[in-house]
Amino acid sequence: MIEVIRPLDYTSLKQQADDFFSQGVYDQASNFYEQLIDIKPDVKSHYWWLGLSLLLQEREEEAQLTWLFALEDEYIQDLVSILDSEATDQASKGKYQIAWVIRNHIREIDSSNINNLLQIVLLSIKSEIFVVEDIDDLEILQILNLQNKTSLNCNFLLDILQYLFEFHADSAVFLGFSSACLAYDIHTFLSPVFTLAYKLANVQNRVGLAIKVAEICLNVDPTNIEIYKHTILFYYSNKEFAKSAEAAKYCFSITQKIEDKIAVNYLYLRSLIASLGYSKQILDEVENHKLYLQEIYDQFNNNALFLDRIPAMHLFPTTFLFPYINDDPQASKTTRNQLSSMCQTILQSHAKEQVTKYRQKIKYRHKPLKIGYVSECLHRHSIGWLARWLFKYHNHEDFLIHAYFVTDPASASDSNQQWIAQNSDIAVKCGLDGFQIAEKIYQDNIDILVDLDSITSDVTCEAISLKPAPVQVTWLGWDSSGIPAVDYFIADPYVLPEDAQNYYSEKIWRLPQTYLAVDGFEIAVPSLSRVELNIPNDAVIYFTTQTIYKLHPEIIRSQIQIVKSVNNSYLLIKGTSNIEAIQNFVTKIAEEEHLCVDRIRFLPIASSEAEHRANLAIADVVLDTYPYNGATTTMETLWMGIPIVTRVGEQFAARNSYAMMMNAGITEGIAWSDQEYIDWGIRFGTDESLRKQVFWKLRESRKTAPLWNTKQFTRDMESAYKEMWEIYLQ
Repeated sequence: MIEVIRPLDYTSLKQQADDFFSQGVYDQASNFYEQLIDIKPDVKSHYWWLGLSLLLQEREEEAQLTWLFALEDEYIQDLVSILDSEATDQASKGKYQIAWVIRNHIREIDSSNINNLLQIVLLSIKSEIFVVEDIDDLEILQILNLQNKTSLNCNFLLDILQYLFEFHADSAVFLGFSSACLAYDIHTFLSPVFTLAYKLANVQNRVGLAIKVAEICLNVDPTNIEIYKHTILFYYSNKEFAKSAEAAKYCFSITQKIEDKIAVNYLYLRSLIASLGYSKQILDEVENHKLYLQEIYDQFNNNALFLDRIPAMHLFPTTFLFPYINDDPQASKTTRNQLSSMCQTILQSHAKEQVTKYRQKIKYRHKPLKIGYVSECLHRHSIGWLARWLFKYHNHEDFLIHAYFVTDPASASDSNQQWIAQNSDIAVKCGLDGFQIAEKIYQDNIDILVDLDSITSDVTCEAISLKPAPVQVTWLGWDSSGIPAVDYFIADPYVLPEDAQNYYSEKIWRLPQTYLAVDGFEIAVPSLSRVELNIPNDAVIYFTTQTIYKLHPEIIRSQIQIVKSVNNSYLLIKGTSNIEAIQNFVTKIAEEEHLCVDRIRFLPIASSEAEHRANLAIADVVLDTYPYNGATTTMETLWMGIPIVTRVGEQFAARNSYAMMMNAGITEGIAWSDQEYIDWGIRFGTDESLRKQVFWKLRESRKTAPLWNTKQFTRDMESAYKEMWEIYLQ
């Protein structure tokens, strides 16, 4: 009997072809698709699947010829759809290289398919074959600028943008891609792109690049006040003070809301002082700034004002400049207390559930007490250098120490931050969201929270305002914040006058000796010499080192009077901001006072803190500033054994040096008037024996003085914490 072989019918052939393809048996699948083409040559999809089967066998040329043989304009999208589906399937299986090959064939068929081009980039990244030139080669930016907004998958763009930021931020492609994203859809991409600028500046410390990205954002949204504020700060951080002032001035001109006017005007004043130094114009504008602050406070009291969370938070630092301008603590504290109280009320209204929960904390007596220190300055910063000794000597049996670093968790830790973390029981980078920081502090059951920033950090202020800890204290970083949620302000017998409680909202807690102590400072090799500065060996060198904010014109005049009165003397000025502005500002005053500018030297910033301290040794006398004294610089001067002249005032900022000198056992150089300041400066300059006497007194003070006894200071702080907690329990 003869067996008759019947040819497979069309439906069976199609089923087997598809089965072999889905199973990955592509050689068999291609055989069946060829048979299907023989049976029905007009069905275009058979050519598409045959070509795809050949492609997956790495027979690319045959695949292309197969597609080209049947390709007509009206069928292009059918082929693209099949290839797109297969590429997606291959990618889902982790076969990125195969998916990348398929998508490159789609590109040859449809070169303007932007979603496909973006996926080619993403697949090349996953396959680790991406090079930044791919963005240009694929002409993505050109196509993106012409693309219909409804057809593009924005998630693809966001993924590529993030990758370029992480690995190719220095390339022109990153900036071009950011610009193209914003041009394509400003609403979708403005926030992500500017977030990258913020990270560049505040996490990676690449402020110059952050400025470029921020400027791209402002090009597409030139009236965005929040972006303008940050851009002004970027310019400032990059020491482009003139640009910072110019941007702030323009931003102020387009600002409508009173809260934004205050925040921007504050940035303008800071930038203007940094770029030009003090002038009558600036002093007048500071008075206008006070009027704005009074206006917003009056509106708030009359229930004519409601602020969102972020604008309210940004108001905290806006009284920062007042102590630099005038020594009038009652007036400046009154304004600051009003503003901080208003801001706290507003912020608490935005976090009612949190605040209610925090208020319900149960009082109990326990050991150890949990002490939290919160600051964005616990690193290689004056606050970090001075606070580290307290962390070192804490009694960890009686106190559990938490360090809350107000910084992005992704930011790099410097050596001092690492040291503080190692000397804490628990240390955490807690981000830059004040509400989240407050919640973390609450969840950690902190008993006493110590704020080291005061109003210098709006993020810390926001966290403090919610009162996440039962007892809250401000110490070290600045004068008090005036936030009602802060219970105590740490001081000593000297740094505040006896009547200061009359205008402090916080309870002033005076430690028995000093409110601050250190074990000493690291000293490097000096980089300054008299020969290099062209100063004779027998000359008297006066030295001042401060930011331009502290170089008030009146104290500069007093310093110039001292130099004029002491033959063969020179004034060395080291600023920590705009050297050119300091030079122009001081030179103008010197000329007005008829002092030859050849007797003044302007010094660059030292490469490290240790080098800066070593360079202090060139000075015979250090001249302090007023109405805002030095703090860290004063302690460094005293540690180096150099006589210092300080002008004592009424406010905290005008009494720091006085307090430190008293706690170092030194009264020589303490002046209570402008004339006494000049007299002490002249006396030190003309009496070498007096300078030597003070030098040896300071050397001896290292053995016994409270300023250098950090162990005793730590015990005093811990005693204060215990007393504060007992008061709270009562």
